[in-house]
Amino acid sequence: MSISLKRIQAIFVKDYKEFSRNYAVSIAVVLPIIFALLFRSAGPALPGAIGFLLNISFILLTCLIQACLIAEEKERNTLRSLMLTPATTMDVLIGKSTLVFVISAVVLAIATFILGYEPASMLAFVAAVTLSIMLYIAVGTICALFCKTLLDASLSIIPAAMVFTAPPVAPLLFGDFPIFKVLDYTPSIQLVQLLGIRHTGFTTWDLLKPLLIILAWTVVFTIVSVVLYQRRLKDE
Repeated sequence: MSISLKRIQAIFVKDYKEFSRNYAVSIAVVLPIIFALLFRSAGPALPGAIGFLLNISFILLTCLIQACLIAEEKERNTLRSLMLTPATTMDVLIGKSTLVFVISAVVLAIATFILGYEPASMLAFVAAVTLSIMLYIAVGTICALFCKTLLDASLSIIPAAMVFTAPPVAPLLFGDFPIFKVLDYTPSIQLVQLLGIRHTGFTTWDLLKPLLIILAWTVVFTIVSVVLYQRRLKDE
């Protein structure tokens, strides 16, 4: 399947103009920064602050914006029009995902700097955040494909938040039951474990294991989003 950089750039510019005019969605950009300022004011010793900040931001920023951008196309009946152009499926999905990726990366970098977090391995941290952004873009795409309006898209991230953001706090709320051991393999908990690695005494496997698990989630959900995108357009 061919990929055209010019078509991707055109879709990126189009989405940027629409995003800048949508103030309701654009407000999601400031949420991670607000959280970072609140956590910083609570003190640098606040446990789990960076993990909560990133996991909630992936839902309220990355997933929400991606879902709304695609749902807005469906609401205006312009998504199918894109498929009637020479743009391929990958052109459309990459073009619509690039803006969300750039926004998420920049905002989360600012929020992390404000919080003052210093990872044990900057390379592993950047890789984990990059993979997580790609994962939640795929999740946002899947949510949007089952929505018809922006309102539906905004509500669709609630189940996604329960599945991907709740696991780290589930044992704290309901107790350390053996069944919750399964949640250890969710991307949100793996990210928290990676972020919690101390600067000394860690091994390469300590960094590699959560990255591989997050990578597996990302690959699976990206494939699912592409397949569902093609099928949903044919069904409608």
